[in-house]
Amino acid sequence: MTKAFLASSASLLTLFAAGIANAETVAADAPQTARVTDIVVTAQRREQSAQDVGVSLSVIGGEALNEKGVTVINDIENVVPNMEVDSQFGSGQPQFRIRGIGAREYSSNNASTVGIYVDEVAHPYTITTQGAMFDIARLEVLRGPQGTLYGRNTTGGAVNIITNAPTVERQAGFTAEYGSYDAYKVEGYVSGQLAPNLLGRLAAVTEQGGAWQYHRDTAEKLGDKNKTAIRGRLTWDASETVTVDLAATYQIDKSDGLGFRLRAPYKVFDGSVTYDTDTAWRITGWELSPEMAAVSGRALGSKPGRDNEGLDLNARIHADLGWAQLNSITAYQSFERSEYNDWDGTRFNESDVYFYNDIDALSQELRLSSNAGERLNWMVGAYYADENIDGGFYTQFRGADRTLINTPYEQTVEAFGLFTHNSYQLTERLNLIAGLRYENETRTLTTTGTRRINLPVGPSVTYDTDLSEVTGRVGLEYDLTQDAMFYASIARGVKSGGFTTYNATSATPFKPEIVIAYEAGIKSDLFDGRLRANGAVFFYDYENQQVQGLEYDRETGRLGKITNVPKSEIYGGEIELVWMPIDGLTISQNFGYKKGKYTEYFAIDGAATDAANPVDGPWDIIITNDRSGEPLQFPKFNYGGSVAYDWDMGGWAMRAETNYNQRDDIYSAASASVLPGYWLWNANLSMGPLDANWRVGLWARNLFNTYYEETRNGFNGSARPTTSPGQGRTVGVRLMMDF
Repeated sequence: MTKAFLASSASLLTLFAAGIANAETVAADAPQTARVTDIVVTAQRREQSAQDVGVSLSVIGGEALNEKGVTVINDIENVVPNMEVDSQFGSGQPQFRIRGIGAREYSSNNASTVGIYVDEVAHPYTITTQGAMFDIARLEVLRGPQGTLYGRNTTGGAVNIITNAPTVERQAGFTAEYGSYDAYKVEGYVSGQLAPNLLGRLAAVTEQGGAWQYHRDTAEKLGDKNKTAIRGRLTWDASETVTVDLAATYQIDKSDGLGFRLRAPYKVFDGSVTYDTDTAWRITGWELSPEMAAVSGRALGSKPGRDNEGLDLNARIHADLGWAQLNSITAYQSFERSEYNDWDGTRFNESDVYFYNDIDALSQELRLSSNAGERLNWMVGAYYADENIDGGFYTQFRGADRTLINTPYEQTVEAFGLFTHNSYQLTERLNLIAGLRYENETRTLTTTGTRRINLPVGPSVTYDTDLSEVTGRVGLEYDLTQDAMFYASIARGVKSGGFTTYNATSATPFKPEIVIAYEAGIKSDLFDGRLRANGAVFFYDYENQQVQGLEYDRETGRLGKITNVPKSEIYGGEIELVWMPIDGLTISQNFGYKKGKYTEYFAIDGAATDAANPVDGPWDIIITNDRSGEPLQFPKFNYGGSVAYDWDMGGWAMRAETNYNQRDDIYSAASASVLPGYWLWNANLSMGPLDANWRVGLWARNLFNTYYEETRNGFNGSARPTTSPGQGRTVGVRLMMDF
């Protein structure tokens, strides 16, 4: 199958290239004016046109993100092919997957398989990214292993969030929205020169309201947002050759959590109540127990929700040395997570959870790079990180007779990396690419294990895991024509190992995962720039993939744990098109396809192992089954796009836009069921006088009120699990004004 896929992929790219040559000939006759906008990106740590970067890359501008309803980082899954972002089991912990590579867990102590960067600063723990999506200049998503360009090494890819920089001209503006369920959002900024050689920008956003769910027993509402963030940036030209950028971001999130629905009749633990299957979309249930209230610091009667707070500080220094460019990035992140969720979806305390974390991360990155325009472009860099994550996880589960269980831990991480990325122009058309990275990392976790809170605290045990790896990338970029490029690469990426920190008496580490990625693609602008057509195909050889699995403790029995799959593989591709057939009309399309399977995997069979041992243990007999050939758990395809039309009428500037995304179904191992695929549609209409500084708009999200589910689980022991639903249709109005 692999050889057939690679052969067919090569044929597809050959036909694509032939089509490009034809299109260039046809385009010579057409008198055309509009062209697809060229976006300058910094994906390779220097300013380039996105079309000149020989990697699979999606770029979306800040205005487009607002138009497509991207309000939190989770929403980018609807605008980027072959990408999913899940809030695991309705929690505030996002997990990223690109081309099928990514984790599924709700703890906050392990590194992401996809690197998340805000203004070049790595966010190693994704819980810290929930307040990042405001005052955005653009979003860059790179697919495939990254390590020769960035501070952290990842197997899945990288997401770069670039915020708006201070401006020389004095500017200010705001956007205000009001929508369904009394939800509102206000975002604003001021920017300009503060003193000679000193520019500043201050931006803030707040989101409130929007409770769309209700308690089946009390009718109390759930789902209000209560989020505020503020960011300040200063740019100081310290001299003719040195520029200093300082930034500080503060965020708080006291929003309600997501309520769960029951997918089948459910009898509570003591048998006193049997719930019917939930038929209403918005229905849920919860109740905070006195014991959980005490450990979480919440008042009785509190709803599921978050009380998170974060602070990001960073200093970026750029120095022109004449013969080279020097960049320094110093960053500090502090984040406190306090989150209570009710996963049984009832007023009985049978699957309630409370997460608590204090995260502190200090990092330093240095890069030295050649001047632009040289035949040889080189860059060398070094990265150091020192991280501390203290926290834990309280649970109140049906199977534990609703006695609180606690797993506390303290984790430290020290990482050091050296990396280089180089390109050499061999001919006028051919560039050769080579990059290399060495990384050393130590992770240490100390825990007293999992215990019921009415039992004595056990002795502290310390675990550690080390990473010492060499990774890299080799590739080529070949200009087929002036406006079309073919590229190909082979890359090796590594993602850190780590520790399972929930429901475990043993925190023995799981191993790092390794991906060898083969990729080829084409980037092209056709028909005098009216059509942009980009495509890529890939094959991943995956070693020690990190997955949710099982292990057995001889004394306590079954434990949920992150484990490693020895061998697996993934292959697929993406196509992205932007077409302007007539002035004012822009049509964007994207399609992603991927397919994967385990090729070597003997996994523990939980049901068979339970049956082979005494009910109360000890669990001495472990039974496994061969899961080789089983498909990996991700949607095979997604299809998305948008259609937008701009026109003038009677002195008014008008814009109508709709965007959509279709996602294939996905098998959920947590619930042994299939999450159905779905379509989501959004729409926008905006208008404003041609000579005015304001615009008004109408918007609709999930226009056709599609029911869809993000995750399912069986924590409450039901034969058919509970589910975390997506929100239905919402509509609203928007006012935008600039000064």
